[in-house]
Order: sequence, then structure tokens, then C-alpha cells
Amino acid sequence: MRSRAAPRRQQPHTRRRGRRRHQLPALGSGRLCLSLPLVAMLPLAHPVRHPNLRRPPPSQRALAPARARLPNRARGRTLIRARPPGAGAAETETASSSGGSGSVLSFLCPLLNFLGGGDPSQERNDVVEATTSSISSLARLPWGSKVAASSAENIDSATSTPTLQLYEFEACPFCRRVREAMTELDLSAEVYPCPKGSLRHRDVVKKIGGKEQFPLLVDAGTGVTMYESGDIVKYLFKQYGQGRSPSSGLLESTIFTGWVPTLLRAGRGMTLWNKAGIVPAEKLELFSYENNSYARIVREALCELELPYVLQNVGEGSSKMDLLLRKSGSKQLKV
Repeated sequence: MRSRAAPRRQQPHTRRRGRRRHQLPALGSGRLCLSLPLVAMLPLAHPVRHPNLRRPPPSQRALAPARARLPNRARGRTLIRARPPGAGAAETETASSSGGSGSVLSFLCPLLNFLGGGDPSQERNDVVEATTSSISSLARLPWGSKVAASSAENIDSATSTPTLQLYEFEACPFCRRVREAMTELDLSAEVYPCPKGSLRHRDVVKKIGGKEQFPLLVDAGTGVTMYESGDIVKYLFKQYGQGRSPSSGLLESTIFTGWVPTLLRAGRGMTLWNKAGIVPAEKLELFSYENNSYARIVREALCELELPYVLQNVGEGSSKMDLLLRKSGSKQLKV
């Protein structure tokens, strides 16, 4: 007798408009398993149109996380350009310099920070000190050695309180440019050293000009206050140079050889000595000219001690040589 095969269990299905529809488990069952053929049958572009996929009513829809609306790119760029400068902009401006000097400073500043980190009170080799300072002077010849122009105001400043105030530090090549111009103009000035780690004078500079940038010149006689060494040199020659222009190469040479004394002197005259004492009640008075190799060593020490002093420039041909002779009994500047 032939046994009858059990009838095959028919898969539940329904037909609607000629399409085959598969029965899906309830969404509340916790799992939704789709076989590969069924996935292939689901429309990819518009899944909400599938007959078994229904959008929940608005009351049951989960709220999407809020998205920040960003302005378009053009408007964003406009806002950035219109933003008023803050503290970061001031710091950038303080560290920047005009012309090609910016690339020099980008290399020089980290090197100066490394060289200026030693103890300035350590015993020094006299031969090395004299040799490196002399080579530094040769690198800056002929600037800062001779008087190019002198006026009655320059002569009067030798016997009275100078009207010029210069905030600087010895190792800065751009401060050196201004001191060279003062030597050539036979000018005297009150110098306020501002070494790295300054306890006094850097705060004064920030109060006067709004930022720590060097050099800073204050002319009490005319009420002028200015940054930028190039502008200061031009102002000094215009105001006190009897119509003369800055010496040829004085402004341009700083970028090429102005940093040589700084490197040869290994950052001397840059950092405050951590054992610097109190400031004397009366300012010291220094007779020198910028490119004098021995006077440079003294100025470095004054800067590291942050001691303000009256600078009497007595370059070759200076009108203040007689004053030097009366005070010291000699016209020699060798210290």
C-alpha cells in the first residue's frame, strides 16, 4: 500500500495587486530578522513606501537631536574679518616685525631663549669676553662709532636731564639699531633695560604703549611715543639730525648683521639675573658709544641687573668729550 506523503505546509502569503508579500514578525517582538531575498525586495530609495513599514504617528516619534545652524562660508569669513582684535591679536602684533625681519626673528628668538638661559653671574673668561665683543663690533662697522650730526639740543642734554627715554634690552638687534642712531646723532638718553623676566620696566612699557614690544621711545620734549625701530630712527634724524637722513645701510643692515653680536655674545644682556638687587636712588651715568666693545660688556651687566642709567654717547667727534674729561680725567672709554 502506498503511503501518502504528508501535505506540505503552505507558507502564509497574500496577494495584492500582483505583488508577493511576506509576512513580517511584529515589531514589538524585540527582533526583526530579514532574509536576504526579502532585503533585496525592499525598495532602497523610498523605504517608507513599503506596505509593511508604517511611520509612527507624530505623538510617538522620537525627537531628533538639535543641530547647530552654521552660517554660510562667505558670511563666516566676513565675521572673522570684522572681529575686533583681542589678547591673541595683541600678542601676535608684539612678536611681529616689519619687512623681512619676521623670518629672522622666527629663527633668532628660540635660539636667544636657549642662549640666554645661563647664569650671568658665573665667572667669565676675560679673553673670550674681549674677543667675542670685538668681533661683534667689527660686524657692525661703521655704524654706532662716529658722530654724523650734532645740534645745540644734543649739547645741552649733556648737562641736563635728557628728554629721551629708551626702553630696550641689550641683546635685541632692533634696539641696537636705535642705540647706533643715537650715537651718530650724539644724543643722550635715559635707558630703562627690559630683560626677560623683568620685575619693573616691562610693566611700564605695557602701561605706556599697551603692549610689550621693544624698543619703545618716549620723547618728553615733543610728547612723542613710538614703537618700531625703523620709525624711531627716522624720527630721531628728522627731529635732531639737522635735516640729515639716516646713514646709508643703517636700517637695512640690521637684518643681515644686527644679530651677529647677539649670537657671539651668547645671549648676554637678555635675561634678568634672579639675584638682582635693589635699584639705587640716583641713576647711574654711563659714557660710551654703541659699537665700543668694552662698553658693550658693561651695558649687558646693567641690563641683566635691570638698572636704569643715563647714557652719554661720546662717539668719535662728540661734543661731550670735554664733559667726559672733566668727570673722569680722561677721554678713554676702555673699562
